[in-house]
Amino acid sequence: MIRRAAALACLLAVLGAAAAADPAVPEPQGYRGEPYRAPVPDTLAGATVLDAAGTADWQAEGAVLIDVLPATRRPAGLPEGTLWRAPVHETLPGAVWLADTGYDRLAPEVERGFVAALERLSHGDRGAALVFFCKADCWMSWNAARRAVALGYGRVGWFPGGTDAWAAEGRALVPAVPAD
Repeated sequence: MIRRAAALACLLAVLGAAAAADPAVPEPQGYRGEPYRAPVPDTLAGATVLDAAGTADWQAEGAVLIDVLPATRRPAGLPEGTLWRAPVHETLPGAVWLADTGYDRLAPEVERGFVAALERLSHGDRGAALVFFCKADCWMSWNAARRAVALGYGRVGWFPGGTDAWAAEGRALVPAVPAD
């Protein structure tokens, strides 16, 4: 009886530990769609995964920080004359906000704009350092960083903690303005 109780206790401990462990999220074959706010992988093939300190280091070395969080649009169907203001989006100091470029599927004009923006921000240098982020557990930054890797950029950083991790470390955020 005591042996059975001990064996059962061991089994429950092992099962409990396995259930408590957070299984690694695999990298998908393509781009990830809805829901975008969900656990993300620990890796991104072809990119360097960064934390807040690493992101700050890359920026100090000249990397371009690229925020890909979508812009909040005026709700459809608001009566004419209704006042509406987009909420302020805060981002990392010095970051460029390429809004709406992290979806799994981009409209052709958005994709062309993304490609042109990377060309402009990198000064045509595929070896320029680019760091992509949005919020914690947001697939949009993973998608955008993956696109940059697919376009041939060789120094791509991905900051999966985004503005949430940056602020959690007591680092300043500033109001963002979407890039043209």
